[in-house]
Amino acid sequence: MKVPKPEPRPDRVSWWRYLRLFRQDILSAQPARLYRAWMAEFRTPFFRSYMCNDPALVRRVLQERPDDFPKSGRVREGLEPLLGQSVFVTNGEQWKRQRRIIDPAFEGGRLRDTFPAMWAAGEAAVARMPEGVVEVEEVCSHAAADVIFRTLFSIPIEDRDATAVFHAFRAYQRTQPILNLAAFLPLPRWMPRGFRRGTRAAAAEIRRLITAITARRAEEIAAGIAPDDLATKIMVMADPVTGARFGTEEMVDQVAIFFLAGHETSASALGWALWLLAAHPDVQERVAAEAAGMMAEFSALSRLRLTRDVFREALRLFPPVPMMVRETTCPEEFRGRQVAPGAQVVLSSWHLGRHERIWSDPDGFDPDRWAREETKVQARDGWLPFSAGPRVCTGAGFAMAEGVLLLAMLCRAFRFEVVEGRVPVPVAHLTVRAKDGVWLRVVRRGGEI
Repeated sequence: MKVPKPEPRPDRVSWWRYLRLFRQDILSAQPARLYRAWMAEFRTPFFRSYMCNDPALVRRVLQERPDDFPKSGRVREGLEPLLGQSVFVTNGEQWKRQRRIIDPAFEGGRLRDTFPAMWAAGEAAVARMPEGVVEVEEVCSHAAADVIFRTLFSIPIEDRDATAVFHAFRAYQRTQPILNLAAFLPLPRWMPRGFRRGTRAAAAEIRRLITAITARRAEEIAAGIAPDDLATKIMVMADPVTGARFGTEEMVDQVAIFFLAGHETSASALGWALWLLAAHPDVQERVAAEAAGMMAEFSALSRLRLTRDVFREALRLFPPVPMMVRETTCPEEFRGRQVAPGAQVVLSSWHLGRHERIWSDPDGFDPDRWAREETKVQARDGWLPFSAGPRVCTGAGFAMAEGVLLLAMLCRAFRFEVVEGRVPVPVAHLTVRAKDGVWLRVVRRGGEI
C-alpha cells in the first residue's frame, strides 16, 4: 500500500495564498520540487528564507557552527504561551546553562532506571486498548503521556493532575500551528499575535497544572521524601558553572517542553508506525514474533532489532517535528548565493527524509533498508528526527526506547488492520499528525500474551 504523502501546492503562488496555505498545513503548502532541490529561496515582503536540503549546509548550521545559527525568534513567537523560556526556544548562554542542568538527568544509566516505568506504561496501554475500529492516535497519545508522567513525576496518567494536563494539552494541540502570524510579519510587542481561539487559555491551564505538580515536588524534595525520578534529578541539579538551580517558573518551562517533546512527538511516531505495520501485515507479523518472548528486562530492548528499524522508518517517513528554523547572524554564502544576516534558515526533516537525491525509494516503507550498508550514508544525510549537533534532542535515546518498547508490546498483544477508505492524510500543526486521525481495526491475538 502506498505511504501517504500530502498533495503539494502549485510551484508558483502569491505570497498571501502561501500564507493562507501555511496556516492550514505547512506540508501541503510546499511545492513538489523541494523533494529534489538542494536549496530553495523564498522571498516575503519582510524577510528571506532558505530551505537547505544540502547535507553540507545542514551540517554547517547544526554541527560545525551552531552558535552562528541560533534558533529563530519567529518560531518562539508561536510557542511562547506554552513554553515560556524553555530549553527548546532559548539561545546562547541561557540555553547552555539550561542544558548543563538538564543533560545529566538523561546520561549514563538513566535510561535503564526509567525502563520499569516505561514497561508499566506499556502494560497499561495494552490493557486500555479497545478492539474493533479504533482511532489509534488518541490511544498513542494516552500511552505516551503515561510514560512521561511515570518517568518524570512517578505518577500514572490516571492521577487526577496528570489526566487534567493530558486533556488540556489535547485542546492546545488542536488549536496551535507551528508558526503563527508573528512568524511572518514584524509585529510590535503590543500587537496581538493571531493565536487561534482557545490557544492561550489551554496553554495557561497546562502551565497552571504543571506549576502545581512542580511546587508539590519541590516541597517533597525539601522534606527529603521525593522519589528519585527525572523531575527530582533535574530540580536538585546545580549548574556546575554558576551553582544555580531551576526556580519553579523555569522548571515549569522545562516540564512543558518535556511534555511536548516526550509526549506529542512520541505519540505521532507511534501512531504512524502502527498504520505502516497495518498496511504491511507481513512486517507486522515479524515484529509480533520478535516481541513474543520479551520479558520485563532492560536487555530486551537490544533484541528488538526489527522493531527498532520499523520505528526508524516511521520517523523517516513521518518525522514528528517536520521543520526547524534557524537564523543567520552574519553574512553567509549558501551554494554560491549571498545570504544576509537575519535570514531564516529552514531545515526540513520532512523533505530530507523523503529526498529523492538522498534515499532509494524515498516514499516506500522498507524497514529492512536499515540493515543495508548504503543506508548509513543516507541516514547521515537525510535522517534528522531529533536534530543534530549540540542542540540534538536530549531525550533522543529515551524517545527511541519508549517508541520501540510500546510498539513491540502493542503488536505482541494485537493485530492491526487497515480500514478501507480511511487512509490517513499527514498534516503538520505542532507535530505531523493525521488530518482525521489514524483509524485501524484492532484484533486481540490468541493465546497467552
